[in-house]
Amino acid sequence: MKFLKNGESITKAAESLNMTQPPLSRQIKDLEEELGKQLFIRGSKKISLTEDGLLLKKRAEEIVALMDKTMHELNSYEESITGDILIAAGETENISILAEIGKSLNQKYPDIHYKIYSGDSKYVNDKIDNGLVDLGLVIGTVDIKKYDYIQLPVSDRWGIIMKETDELTKYDQISSNQLIDKPLLLSHQASDNNEIMSWFQENGVVPNIVTTYNLAYNASVFVKTGFGYMLALDNILNTTTGSGLVFRPITPGLKANMYVIWKKNQIFGKAASIYLDEIKKLFNKS
Repeated sequence: MKFLKNGESITKAAESLNMTQPPLSRQIKDLEEELGKQLFIRGSKKISLTEDGLLLKKRAEEIVALMDKTMHELNSYEESITGDILIAAGETENISILAEIGKSLNQKYPDIHYKIYSGDSKYVNDKIDNGLVDLGLVIGTVDIKKYDYIQLPVSDRWGIIMKETDELTKYDQISSNQLIDKPLLLSHQASDNNEIMSWFQENGVVPNIVTTYNLAYNASVFVKTGFGYMLALDNILNTTTGSGLVFRPITPGLKANMYVIWKKNQIFGKAASIYLDEIKKLFNKS
């Protein structure tokens, strides 16, 4: 259904497929009957996807992506090592560890390429679960029943990012009591983090969460306007003098562990297998 955009006519969609409108309408009707679901909302001139139609479209795109990934893996089983390594990662400065491994590996295997997908922990887990990436870099905790993993010997610290002219910048650390009734912007992974919620609850503070986000840059634009205070990990944004932003660690201090994860019993392409072996050797994992 990639050919059909919301609000587009069937006639236009048929033209993009080099076919006439009646056969396409028939195929759509046959598909709905086969699935027992209404996939499209038909207007007088336009057609759009129902909720079931959107779900089917999403799954179809995932299947196509998985097929492409499989073809890359099959093609990598040649004498020369080629192929793509697909990595989903949360926002952290410590992704530099994976970058250094890639840099070293590419000196020996220059035909290996990398595709990096960024998002919160749920996004990374979904990519791993659906087989759409080889490895994930997650921040926080790992479901050891679902994933094999390597814990990296690094961590990030949680803190508050605020406008550089804000009154709270005079403090070296920020407690939850100082955030009472303050408008907060939390990443999706922070809002799902039990340790973060416990940090508020220890002092009986109910966080005033006005915005959640999955990537930090857009949220930082809100902070620069004075919209609110951003609970985030250190070093994911430029908070140096003149940046318009200031970072202060929270107290009591709270750190986030880093893990490289992959699906249990995962079968890797040759390029991804070599890359993972490099990670294991670096951190002395069997």
